[in-house]
Amino acid sequence: MSALAAERGALNLGQGFPDEDGPAEVLEAARQAISDGANQYPPGRGIAPLRQAIADHQKRFRGLDWDADREVLVTAGATEALSASLLAFVDRGDDVVVIEPFYDSYAALVGLAGGRLVPVPARAPDFLPDPDELRAAVTDRTAVILINTPHNPTGAILPDSTLQLLVELAEKHDAVIVSDEVYEHLVFERRHRSIGEFPGARGRAITVSSAAKTFSVTGWKIGWITAAPELVDAVLAVKQFLTYVNGAPFQPAVAVGLALPEAYFRGEAEKLRARRDELTAALESVGFAVNRPGGSYFLVADGAPIGLHDGVTTARRLVDEVGVVGIPVSAFTVAEHRDDFASLLRFTFAKSAATVTAASRQLESFRP
Repeated sequence: MSALAAERGALNLGQGFPDEDGPAEVLEAARQAISDGANQYPPGRGIAPLRQAIADHQKRFRGLDWDADREVLVTAGATEALSASLLAFVDRGDDVVVIEPFYDSYAALVGLAGGRLVPVPARAPDFLPDPDELRAAVTDRTAVILINTPHNPTGAILPDSTLQLLVELAEKHDAVIVSDEVYEHLVFERRHRSIGEFPGARGRAITVSSAAKTFSVTGWKIGWITAAPELVDAVLAVKQFLTYVNGAPFQPAVAVGLALPEAYFRGEAEKLRARRDELTAALESVGFAVNRPGGSYFLVADGAPIGLHDGVTTARRLVDEVGVVGIPVSAFTVAEHRDDFASLLRFTFAKSAATVTAASRQLESFRP
């Protein structure tokens, strides 16, 4: 869809990347680091100032105490954190439980590790998994429970009761939880709860985050995990044979970003909430049913109420007829479940106010 957007000159609300730069002080810190010579291999665990900034950030926002030397690992974005975690803890034939729809790299990473993907559906309109279906999916064959909150592609936030249930299931079946929390600061109506905050999670949960979404620097690829030392060591044993290290001049810049005042983080969420609401109003004006995501920078629009039951066809029509790109949610599911999500489209509002406004006006001209 991104290639189609470029070919047709359409507004790309499909691929989730910002079209604005991040905070000036963070960008300047990267330039300064290059000038200061931070251009060679950093330490394998990440530079000490960034690891300390991550630990301080977790303490400030989550109330969690992590040892910067033993319980923090810097990675090449959240994607490497996820891949190294799965390669570390999934053996051939092991089950990996995911909530469906899911970020598309999850299935590929599980396949790369030789695992078996076990999807648990999260159905419209709230896109939350059924607790009984989670209990049925997690068994003694489960090596990893892979979750994402706030969620891509739906923007749903897992409630505390679900997170606590997942910790209990992981304990019962001796599984590791890998919690993808890259949208942790992009929440609108409530505080983000990290998996590490829940009783029993400390020794079996790996929390994944990154600078990409929070600071609009998706090209820097600076991510991290926080976890108990034995979990970090296992992930590091894999990571050293993937990228080894990465992003030397960007690491001190991200440390600067994590120390920004709370007003910055609140402001980013408030901007996105306004853009969510504007895009929602435009889609609803032509008859789409839209979920109201609690976080991330994605929303889901359902074309079924206006007779649009094939999201792939609808996505192509939107490009051709009004010049706006969305992505069929069926792309985020296993093949045998695509019919369950066939009428849904994902749109991102991680774009400038001008881009979201222009796309909203064009969507309002759509005639189903």
